[in-house]
Amino acid sequence: MTTLLYGGNIVNEGKIFIGSIVIENDHIVLIKEGEETPRGSYDKEVDATGCFVLPGIIDEHVHFREPGLTQKADIESESRAAAYGGVTSYFEMPNTIPQTTTLEALEDKFQLARQKSHVNYSFFFGATSQNAHFFRELDLHRIPGIKLFMGASTGNMLVDKEESLSQIFSTAAMLNLPIVTHCEDTRQINENMALAKKVYGEDPKIEQHQYIRSAEACYDSTLLAVELAKRFGTSLHVAHISTARELDFFCQFSNITAEAVIAHIFFCNSDYREKGSLIKCNPSIKSSVDRDALRKGLVNGKIFCVATDHAPHLLSEKQGGCCKAASGMPMVQFSLPSMLELVDDGVLTLERLVELMCHNPANRFQVRKRGFIRSQYAADLVVVRRHQPWKVTEEIIQSKCKWSPMMGHEYNWKVEQTFCNGHLIYNRGYFDMDSRGEEISFR
Repeated sequence: MTTLLYGGNIVNEGKIFIGSIVIENDHIVLIKEGEETPRGSYDKEVDATGCFVLPGIIDEHVHFREPGLTQKADIESESRAAAYGGVTSYFEMPNTIPQTTTLEALEDKFQLARQKSHVNYSFFFGATSQNAHFFRELDLHRIPGIKLFMGASTGNMLVDKEESLSQIFSTAAMLNLPIVTHCEDTRQINENMALAKKVYGEDPKIEQHQYIRSAEACYDSTLLAVELAKRFGTSLHVAHISTARELDFFCQFSNITAEAVIAHIFFCNSDYREKGSLIKCNPSIKSSVDRDALRKGLVNGKIFCVATDHAPHLLSEKQGGCCKAASGMPMVQFSLPSMLELVDDGVLTLERLVELMCHNPANRFQVRKRGFIRSQYAADLVVVRRHQPWKVTEEIIQSKCKWSPMMGHEYNWKVEQTFCNGHLIYNRGYFDMDSRGEEISFR
């Protein structure tokens, strides 16, 4: 099947130009600059006049909750939400039930995704204190890397002893396998929580979350991760940076990069008054100074990738304060419109947005033939239109939990169409429920 996508403003590799894209089956075969369309006979023609055409978004940090937590979300519902938001590929995290810390659990997830995922998929392998020996058995062409919780995790996925950390970092370095870290110092968090409970009671108000999961807890843990990566030469990607001070670690070493997520870019501590525990996440949302520093980091290169840390919970689980309310929020459907809002606000350019959400994730994890609009690359594309106001309502939300901290927010940019592997899976409100994505290949 051949498809002609024409008339749009193509945003790719630092340039914006009016042009046409010819798709044959699942891949791009021609990109033609200019208003004149390529001659030929096409099975489908899509007019993108007045729109911007971007590579499909690669969200390299999501929690889709399957298996084991499917009352909150599942691969079908969250990959559908992704497609509605222009996300055509995702890397999912290992803290499901069972945790993705064995080869069997990893293969089970791939099988689930083959059956249920509407967009392209892969999965991180989770590190524990005892499983570094499994790293050598992993197929490095199938996974993006290792996820390491250096704080703030449950069960055996919390790794904070130096001997275990050294083994994980050294083994990953030998395999040239990236480690993605969640960096918060558990000892400091526990001490801060104990003090907060003495002062504020057993469930401190949500405004205290930023002090319990403090900037210092983030900085000290990130410092340790960076020192380990330097010692062993490990490829390190620090997830969801939330403080201005942490940014000083980045742009110094080619093997060490930072991710920011929408929650910390979009919100700051003053938003707790309106949003309450709906914006409770780990690491915590911090000051406007931290948020503004992260926004600058999008432009100055200290932030290398933007993701969501999409983490749905039932609305009933989000009630309460620092102890009772669950941490995490569903954002995969709204990440691209949120970042486009920052383009309108002058925070960054559209070209830089594409670098942060498409090109850089593909480069960082050595994704094969995705993340760019290039001939012979997978035809993963998103078409967005400016000056199309719309409001987030429960009816619009595709995530299974059916709520969002963006409820009631009005966006100015709208995702019109999403192509995944050449197939138009989302088209102005219509979604192809029979669509299935592909397993992502690496290296």
